[in-house]
Amino acid sequence: MKKKMVLYFPATVVEQPVTYSLIRDYDLMINILKADINPKMEGRIVAEISGEEKNFHDGLEFLQSVGVRTFPLEQEIIWVEERCTHCGACAVICPAGALVVERPEMVVQFKSDKCIVCEHCITACPARAMEVCY
Repeated sequence: MKKKMVLYFPATVVEQPVTYSLIRDYDLMINILKADINPKMEGRIVAEISGEEKNFHDGLEFLQSVGVRTFPLEQEIIWVEERCTHCGACAVICPAGALVVERPEMVVQFKSDKCIVCEHCITACPARAMEVCY
């Protein structure tokens, strides 16, 4: 089983080795796509979590038991190719490498499987070729 998830950590949990516990105790593979901690010491991780289905569900129960809220990443970014001017503004700002400028053609390509839905491309695109789909 493999799923992209959003994990919200309250300040009381931020300094605990929660992802380590998921790996060690539940045999899950955690690929952290994005992480941040705000000034109130609350954290958010966007991660792709994979493993056996029972371990996956047991791991989510563990997270909830320590106070971590979990949500599936249900939104995605859509690239409207017809609007794209291939300026590359989105590729420069994309932290995940989901938007790239192919050379020597100098055309933008969107690799949706790499997208972490950070939404930086939405504000960077002057042609409004990037959209959020819920």
